[in-house]
Amino acid sequence: MKTSRMEAFSDGVLAIIITIMVLELKPPTAIDKEAFLTLIPTVVSYMLSFVYVGIYWNNHHHLVHKLSRLNGRVLWSNLHWLFWMSLIPFSTAWVGMNPLEAVPTLFYGVILFLCAVSYLFLQNQVVQCEGIESDLAKEIGFDWKGKVSMLLYVTGVVFAFWIPTVSYILYLVVAIIWFIPDKRIEKTIVQ
Repeated sequence: MKTSRMEAFSDGVLAIIITIMVLELKPPTAIDKEAFLTLIPTVVSYMLSFVYVGIYWNNHHHLVHKLSRLNGRVLWSNLHWLFWMSLIPFSTAWVGMNPLEAVPTLFYGVILFLCAVSYLFLQNQVVQCEGIESDLAKEIGFDWKGKVSMLLYVTGVVFAFWIPTVSYILYLVVAIIWFIPDKRIEKTIVQ
């Protein structure tokens, strides 16, 4: 199987995820200030989740373009990652409806954490497929962003019980860390 098929399938799933999220945005029935203010948590949760999906899409694109061949472990790892990604719309909607509640905040953080863990596993399978001495393995290296992200997600999940706002700040910090393009792989991509 060509890597382009896996990338096209993943792109399709991610596009559906974004579509589902935007369909959850319902316009208010009233046209006053209070109606607008009630939308803010839903819109903010959508924006954060949209950025997350975009970051993953971008990094997945770079990762797959470095992959010269596929094996079953890479395919199943990719599906495993897409499974956790597919839960982002549900967790986004729940958080949007209950922005400062502990359980939705915790659940959102757990989903983000599991997306990160499954992506790290996918990345490791791609490196193994390419070989531990490959250019890709050298470019990924220590992956400090991935390790810091895991720590911030876990911290956010713990804070969800006491101060959900801190959790959202930590989830936002992870997005900011990853919003800055990862130069390790990007610099060697040939378009």
